[in-house]
Amino acid sequence: MPSPYRALFGRPGTTSFSAAGLLGRLPVSMLGIGIVTMVSQLTGRYGLAGGLSATLALSAAVLGPQISRLVDRRGQRRVLRPATLVSLAAIAGLLLSAQQRWPDWLLFVFAACAGCVPSVGSMVRARWAEIYRGSSRELHTAYAWESIVDEMCFIVGPILSIGLSTAWFPEAGPMLAGVFLAAGVFWLTAQRRTEPVPHPREQHSTGSALRSPGLQVLVVTFVATGAIFGAIDVVTVAFAEEEGHKAAASAVLAVYALGSCVAGAVFGLLHLKGHPARRWVVGVCAMAVSMVPLQLMGSLPLLAVALFVAGLSIAPTMVTTMALVEEHVPRAQLTEGMTWTSTGLAVGVALGSSAAGWVVDAAGAARGYLVPGTAGVLAALVAFAGYRRLRPRPVPGAGRTVAESLPAQGVASGERQGEESIT
Repeated sequence: MPSPYRALFGRPGTTSFSAAGLLGRLPVSMLGIGIVTMVSQLTGRYGLAGGLSATLALSAAVLGPQISRLVDRRGQRRVLRPATLVSLAAIAGLLLSAQQRWPDWLLFVFAACAGCVPSVGSMVRARWAEIYRGSSRELHTAYAWESIVDEMCFIVGPILSIGLSTAWFPEAGPMLAGVFLAAGVFWLTAQRRTEPVPHPREQHSTGSALRSPGLQVLVVTFVATGAIFGAIDVVTVAFAEEEGHKAAASAVLAVYALGSCVAGAVFGLLHLKGHPARRWVVGVCAMAVSMVPLQLMGSLPLLAVALFVAGLSIAPTMVTTMALVEEHVPRAQLTEGMTWTSTGLAVGVALGSSAAGWVVDAAGAARGYLVPGTAGVLAALVAFAGYRRLRPRPVPGAGRTVAESLPAQGVASGERQGEESIT
């Protein structure tokens, strides 16, 4: 492990909560694609499969920020454990309904309730922000590491979920996702020493963290970005099935995540200057351009190469997003602010997976890649339009502000004007 990453884990408890976060985040990459695989195996209906995956993502988009808002006020342990139990019960109901061929509407009810799953990635990042408050370089490396962990989940998760559901029984992938969720959340919340101190209600500004204009730009852009991810998942499974190698979809999607993992590892070693908003816009545009080659792919090996290249822009853009969230959101609402970006992704995944499912059913898998291509263009347009809102400006109580306010606040991951950019 390169020295910046080795030094990162010098603080007590960091290894344990990061490992727990890895387990708790695996369901993010397993549950949606597991539902798509399960339902397509049982019914052959990609439209229904995409609709259920979209329902799960939309439910998480609605419930996730509310859960994180409660976490900011009451603490991770008190909120995450009950929320996880609700989600686990809903996942069990979904699997039983699918296996017993119960009515479609019941599948959608359980999928909606399963969206109560907590945003474990936001919880882990909040712990890093608490530990390395005021240490911009270390927090840059921490966010890069967590992006690597995210991509590790997306390398391993789809392989496990699709592989088990196709080789063992259709419900195996989502079932294992539930096991990982329970283990990760309960292990994370058992670690009290690194848990961020809750902020009393009086420390919270009125209203949601989403009132920040900068956060609004990030969330809306991430809706389009999430549509890229959701569509690629569904279309790749369908494309692999048309090629006669459905199980290979997991390996192809893992290559997509591998590209992001490699880029994130390198990005965490860099000591960059300038404001992150510029790099963020460049990253979003790179993601959009990387969708063009997908329209021309005619085989799984070529698709894997194209997706690896497309993945190179993901992790750097995500790391930069976390820096911008801290700059534009008050510290007392940091977990909620981070979760709103996940919510934007979840909404996008819902729209993208649903749209892709219908396009695949109507026109075939090759045409399905038009969906992520269109989403990439929309993401770039929103990023350009909202760039002015992301430039440095003072935000009372925010984790990071413009340069003159940084020394006074001693924030967790401030980017200092004229010095280094954390992402």
